[in-house]
Amino acid sequence: MKKAPDIKDTPGLPMLSIDMENKENGSLDTENLVENGRPPDPADWAVTDVVNYFRTVGFEEQAHAFQEQEIDGKSLLLMTRNDVLTGLSLKLGPALKIYEYHVKPLQTQHLKNTSL
Repeated sequence: MKKAPDIKDTPGLPMLSIDMENKENGSLDTENLVENGRPPDPADWAVTDVVNYFRTVGFEEQAHAFQEQEIDGKSLLLMTRNDVLTGLSLKLGPALKIYEYHVKPLQTQHLKNTSL
């Protein structure tokens, strides 16, 4: 029986490069992201882009909540801290990390890019 190739071994497939050094808290520097088939502006992300983003950065379980709630990029950029903590029915720890280290930086990055 032939084993399916590991996704890391698939040539020509764009991958997300994340510098996770000193990032035990689940945070990442969104400036260091290499696009993974997603539009560079989160406002243009579809629901699947949002879900894949959170899966890629280590929130596999929580990514499902974004799918269930149909959170696309525009919705993600409008989310408040309270939306993430209560509206997605996530455990408090992961929800705090998702908002502080991912949603908020994506919102800030988007605002910087659109105000140029």
